[in-house]
Amino acid sequence: MNWLETYFKGDRIIWIVVILLSLFSILAVYSSTGTLAYKYQSGNTEYYLFKHGIIMLLGFAIMYFTHLAKYTLYARISKIAIIVAVPLLLLTLITGTHLNEASRWLTLPVINLSFQTSDLAKIALLLFVARSLSKKQDNIKDFKSAFLPIILPVCLVCGLILPANFSTAAVLFTTCLILMFFGRIKVKYILSLIGIGIAGLTLFISIALYSGYEGRIGTWKKRIENFKSGDDNGNYQTQQAKIAIASGGIMGKGPGNSTQRNFLPHPYSDFIFAIIVEEYGFLGGTIVVLLYLVLFYRAVVIVRQSPFAFATLLAVGCAFSLVFQAMINMAVAVNLFPVTGQPLPMLSMGGTSIWFTSVAIGIILSVSRNIEQEQLKRVAHATA
Repeated sequence: MNWLETYFKGDRIIWIVVILLSLFSILAVYSSTGTLAYKYQSGNTEYYLFKHGIIMLLGFAIMYFTHLAKYTLYARISKIAIIVAVPLLLLTLITGTHLNEASRWLTLPVINLSFQTSDLAKIALLLFVARSLSKKQDNIKDFKSAFLPIILPVCLVCGLILPANFSTAAVLFTTCLILMFFGRIKVKYILSLIGIGIAGLTLFISIALYSGYEGRIGTWKKRIENFKSGDDNGNYQTQQAKIAIASGGIMGKGPGNSTQRNFLPHPYSDFIFAIIVEEYGFLGGTIVVLLYLVLFYRAVVIVRQSPFAFATLLAVGCAFSLVFQAMINMAVAVNLFPVTGQPLPMLSMGGTSIWFTSVAIGIILSVSRNIEQEQLKRVAHATA
């Protein structure tokens, strides 16, 4: 086990959580992609297993190299990241790949790889907000010199994500509010920012409806109405997810024995939690929930050990964003929240979404690794 301690630094429990989530992911994706395999790959059920496995391995490589970098590096690249992210979001809105009345994907030329620019923008904005808050701690209560330079990029990035992906914009906006609270921004400024967000959303919907272009607004409205009415007949996804969860019972049907994977839309991504509960039962679903809670708890432990503002805010931002997204996905699957389309981090099948999730976890581990090194130095200095 010495080689593990030598090469895999940072919080060991987080590494274990990631490995367990990845194992759940491989099993659930393999089980839930049978319909895709027969539809697009002539019944080759191993195709998506190998594809997902390769994506997961690349994600681990990204996570590993990200955790090796000193976390202060991410402070230096935060401005560059936000400068790159904003034009890419604009480009996606204008020329992005159009699917389900939304332009979320940008296809890179030559390599023909599509990715959601909002995934990059999330990381970029979290880095920027954490760096800005840490640098402005001396005058953090000032509106003009501290709050305003932070809020403008937040509103810009979230505003560019909003037309195509309301749930991602809401998750990111909420995470930034949490960071500002931990960063000691005045509560009245944060409350005013919530008001600005509500007003901005209202204005966007009003302009869109007045101009005759609804875009995703009709979808949002339908999902909220179906959720409020409790009408499963109006929401096929929710109906099938409920059947999957109810049929799972306590112990589940067993790996690979799901039946709702043949009826549930996107059982390998948006509703993968329903498949996990169906196959592994209430027990399996509880384990998944606990894994995310342990991830957040370990991030809090890291924060309590860190004497540096940027490290603290960076770890909190990345951890809260991932766990909050996971809780929303699972709440949708059990019909506690309207359908959003948010994937389950490190579990849902995907490409760049898994890789950017790996970056976020790698950053948390980078903070933990550097805290460990500082503690070892202090111990060595004290005993010298």
